[in-house]
Amino acid sequence: MAWFRKDGTDRGAAASDTDVHPLQQQGTDLDRALADRQALIQMCLYALDRARSGGVVERLEEGLAAIGVQALRPDGERFDPAHHEAGGAVPTEDPALDGIVAETEVAGFADHDRLLRAPIVTVYAKKNP
Repeated sequence: MAWFRKDGTDRGAAASDTDVHPLQQQGTDLDRALADRQALIQMCLYALDRARSGGVVERLEEGLAAIGVQALRPDGERFDPAHHEAGGAVPTEDPALDGIVAETEVAGFADHDRLLRAPIVTVYAKKNP
């Protein structure tokens, strides 16, 4: 049985003991929203990998870009193993092309400054005589 004060309120635990503090609730809500965002981004990347329509791929990439997730296609850039994954090589006789990304096989993605997935690329490699 609850004990009541003369004013009719419950004498039990204080509100601060049972209620979630507003700042704690905000943190919980923010954490949940960020986790949901990451899950949706991963689901979109999964769909992109399986999309057969160029229009669907384009629309998914546009939607991701609107929230700060950019597709990475480093064609023409110097290969950097810290940011790219080599999927193959194309021989070249042009020494200027040696180590340059010839094409992107699978697009990579970055969420603002954070790399989500490195692009898989084909790299020019100097042909041995």
